[in-house]
Formats: sequence, C-alpha cells, structure tokens
Amino acid sequence: MAHRTLDDTTTGTFHLAGHAVRRLGFGAMRISGARNAEGVRDRAEAVALTRRVYERGVNLIDTANIYGYGESEEIIAEALHPYPDDLLITTKAGFRPGKVAAGATSLPPLGRPEHIRAECEASLRRLRVEAIDLYQVHVPDPQVPYEDTVGAFVDLQREGKIRHIGVSNVTPAQLALARSLADVVSVQNRYNAGDRAAEAVLTVCERDGLAFLPWAPVLVGERLGAVLDTVAAAHDANAAQVALAWLLRRSPVLLPIPGTSKIRHLDQNVDAAWVALTDDEVAAVGAAAARGGADDRSA
Repeated sequence: MAHRTLDDTTTGTFHLAGHAVRRLGFGAMRISGARNAEGVRDRAEAVALTRRVYERGVNLIDTANIYGYGESEEIIAEALHPYPDDLLITTKAGFRPGKVAAGATSLPPLGRPEHIRAECEASLRRLRVEAIDLYQVHVPDPQVPYEDTVGAFVDLQREGKIRHIGVSNVTPAQLALARSLADVVSVQNRYNAGDRAAEAVLTVCERDGLAFLPWAPVLVGERLGAVLDTVAAAHDANAAQVALAWLLRRSPVLLPIPGTSKIRHLDQNVDAAWVALTDDEVAAVGAAAARGGADDRSA
C-alpha cells in the first residue's frame, strides 16, 4: 500500500526550538525493541523504522536518555546522522537510568544537577551532536528542589551544550517555577482524548504559545473506544488514528508523538494526519471521554 508523505500543509507546523516542525511527531521510546520477521530484536529493523519516520515526512523525534538504556539515541544517530536541517530531535533527563524495579510503574526520579550534567554529556555522545536542540526536564524529583534541577539545564544552556529547554510531567505551579528560571519552550505531559488531567497546563501553553507534546496520545477505553470505533468506521480508519486526529483538532499547540516498534504501526499513526474529523465527530469523542473510563492501548 502506498502511503502519502507529510508536508507543511497536512497538519500545519509549529515553530519549536528553531524549527518549523510538522504537528505529528514520533516518540522513540520503543524503537530499540524493533523485531525482525522471526520475532528477534534487530538493530537493523530499528534503524529502518527510524529512517521510515523521516521518509514519511515526520520531522520531530522525541527520545530520552533512559529509552532502551540509551540505545534509542544511538539508533537515531545511526539512522539519520548527519541530520537533515529540518529535523528536530528532542531528548530528556531526570530519571535514574536502569531497570524498573519489581512492583514499580516507572524508574525513580533523579534530578540532582550533577546527574543532569552527566546524562547530557552521554546524550551528546550518543546523538553525535555538539549541542542538543531541545533538552527536557523529564520529571520533577521530590528529593531535589525543582529550581536546582531546572538550574542545571540553564547552566548547560549557558555553556552552549543545549539550545532550548522544555519540561515534562509538570503541574501548572511547577511550569510557572521553571519559566521563572528559564525560557521554557515546550511541555510534555500525559494527555489524550481519555485523560485530560493536564488540561490546566494545556491552557497555559495555548495562552503563551508553548508547544505541548502529549505523551501516551492514544488511549482507548471501553466507552470511549466504542465511539472511536464508530467514527473510525466512517473514515476507513482505526480507533488509534481517530484518537490522534482528535488531538490534532483539539489545539494548534498540541504536537502528538505516538511511538511504536513496528513500521506497520508507524505508517498507521502517520496516516492519521489525513483522517478529517467533522465537528460533530470531534464533539462526540470529547463527550464520550468526559463520561470517563479508559485503558491504555497505545499503538
């Protein structure tokens, strides 16, 4: 099946960190888990997937130091370095690298300035760059004053090792604190049709022109899923594509970054850019989400 290529008119663009990025990006958390036809993890398949991202016209790739124990950044460099001028690669630091402990749902935060500095140096090496265009505070660390963590990013920016600063997993108060210390250009919080707990943060981003990169952008719950399936059937699409199309309609500052380890899923996610929802369909998805009930089935 032939797939269309995103251009600047498909979803529109957003000026972020010195780049005019198309509003449907790619989250690279899973690329190190790409597998070949035999079901074996395959670095070549991961590289092919990453190249396919850019071939489809996506020019915003989001990663982090902890994704694949650093392998995600290495794969991006192997696939795309030297980087095209229009490509924006963002990465993050703020969690302790390693394996998630038994019974835990995430790695522990680690926002000490010396850790941030060391992880920045490691990301620079893996990405093969002299400066990171957009470096994001991955999560506030309750054991470290947030101003100290953000301050480490400011120091790195002054030294020319990062160009722009973003924050992630923040409350409105934490966002305000970060912005009192730095010129924050982006926020990355969990947000999707079924989970809008970060609505107040999105409101700030809309008011002040900050990019909002919603993670876990595809959420399909039992009640919401039924509505998404109905809408999808009218567009010869799937529920995940409708969820992404809804985000693109929800706000011009939203830049969804769906991720996958499969080229087939990547193509489906990018194809969501051409799912043209009607106003009534947008409203129906929003109304169903407001009634609650969702479980994560990200594509």
